[in-house]
Amino acid sequence: MIGAFKYLFNFAGEEIGNVRKSVFWGFIVGIGKMIEMGGIYLVLSGIIEGTTGKTPAWQSFLIVLAGVFVACFAKGFSQMQQTHAGYFMAANKRIKIADHIKTIPMGYFNENSLGELVGTMTTVIDNIETLAPMVMIRLMEGLITSGVVVVAVLVFDYRFGIVVLLVDVIYLIVSSMMEKRSRSVSPLRQDSEAKLVSAVLEWLHGISVVKSFNLTGRGDKTLSDALEYNRSSNEKMEGFFVPYTIAQRAVVQLGTFAIIFESVLFYLNGTLSLTYALMMIIMSFMVFSNIGGAGTAMATLRLMTSSMEKADKPETIEKLDENGGEYVANTHDIEFKNVSFSYDSKEVLHDINIKIPDKTTTAIVGASGSGKTTVCNIIARFWDVDSGEVMMGGKNIKDYTLEALMAQISMVFQNVYLFADTIENNIKFGSPNATHEDVVRAAKAAACDDFIEALPDGYNTVIGEGGASLSGGEKQRISIARAILKDSPVIILDEATANVDPENEDRLQKAIAKLTENKTIIMIAHRLKTVRNADQILVFDNGSIVQKGRHEELVEKDGIYRKFVLGREAAENWKL
Repeated sequence: MIGAFKYLFNFAGEEIGNVRKSVFWGFIVGIGKMIEMGGIYLVLSGIIEGTTGKTPAWQSFLIVLAGVFVACFAKGFSQMQQTHAGYFMAANKRIKIADHIKTIPMGYFNENSLGELVGTMTTVIDNIETLAPMVMIRLMEGLITSGVVVVAVLVFDYRFGIVVLLVDVIYLIVSSMMEKRSRSVSPLRQDSEAKLVSAVLEWLHGISVVKSFNLTGRGDKTLSDALEYNRSSNEKMEGFFVPYTIAQRAVVQLGTFAIIFESVLFYLNGTLSLTYALMMIIMSFMVFSNIGGAGTAMATLRLMTSSMEKADKPETIEKLDENGGEYVANTHDIEFKNVSFSYDSKEVLHDINIKIPDKTTTAIVGASGSGKTTVCNIIARFWDVDSGEVMMGGKNIKDYTLEALMAQISMVFQNVYLFADTIENNIKFGSPNATHEDVVRAAKAAACDDFIEALPDGYNTVIGEGGASLSGGEKQRISIARAILKDSPVIILDEATANVDPENEDRLQKAIAKLTENKTIIMIAHRLKTVRNADQILVFDNGSIVQKGRHEELVEKDGIYRKFVLGREAAENWKL
């Protein structure tokens, strides 16, 4: 239990101060309750001894009122500190995970379920947010206040104090046994919740496929299995706690009975006055409430530490080498020296040597799976190479921090992702300090100002997650506007015109020409208009460069590029 408690304190981080404040105010709540008991004692004493009247009544009333005021006032402060600690503890953890994720290889997302990471960021941390401060505070409050009660009762009458102390010790032993045994089921529950989130996300992303094949209710076995796994793990955990919960309740009830029995017995044998006997009978129903709160906290202690261990797991993912400096290259020539790269055991690039001079355009063509996109991703350090070096401006890209490297690169992907935010915020995603006028200029350059202005709220129109409310061509143009606004010296275009309609293609080609003016350009393209004017063309096949040169040179030679050109010309001249 001590180890788990230390883990909770370490996880709280900078919020530990608020946790301590909440515990302090919780202790004051206990003092307020004891003041209330003092007022009740005066009432009993006045009734039994016949000293009733206005003065004793007012004294009792004011004492009880003071106790209620102290308890309520302190409870409010304790609750505020507890709430602050919970929300900010969770928020800080989410930010730390997000910052860490930006520094890990993209390969992690290929090998692991994104749903599990989402489950950690949502369900798991939600548990921590709502329960962790409560567990820490109730446990500490319960133990401290119970200790004070034991001391007070021992001073009052050691015979009652021994019973209270014995009950508290037995109760804590049962709770500790429950906490230790729960280690086997808590990770199971966390795993089931993460798998459930993963299955739900997968099912939602594939709902169009399920519906198109008329498999609603039949094509969701993975989701059904995840729901069943979650149900059974939760049921198993609840069933596991039942015997211990019964044992805790039995200990408290027996302790209450023992104090009532002692009160009656000691009064009958003349060793305890009637006032004290009645007071102890009343106290018997309250004296174990604090230790009960501690027991409840201990019941969820292992669940909390299990949640925290899972929340800490993403931060253990090995980062890309981050020993670089905040360099800004004087020139932006790019060179691959004997680069090889594999996804797991499958080699995708083999001994690649490329020289891309500063402020030139290099087009990359080749069949699907030949390694084109991988080359671009390696330049941006989405992955690190297995062997060889990638240089920019004469420095190995590993000599730059990821932030410094990406500040010099803009990427326009074939599959554009837009955030559930305004169009303006999506365009200035890479340039958060840009003005509205800057955004409009970039949008006009990317040929997307017309359709944006036609939307109900113009640039303030909120688009759905992933840009679901826009067409593929519209999303692509917004992505290009984003790159124009960032204005980086290196531009990587991965089929940037793939989803653009013919009516806007000429305008977009002009926009790309403006975007790429005096820049180092690496483009993956399948359209002749895009590649024929490149300073050099690299032809990839099975992870190797099989041809290299300008369009005029390569088209005269037999090989993949000539076949590529002839095929595209035939496709472009085809008419219905």
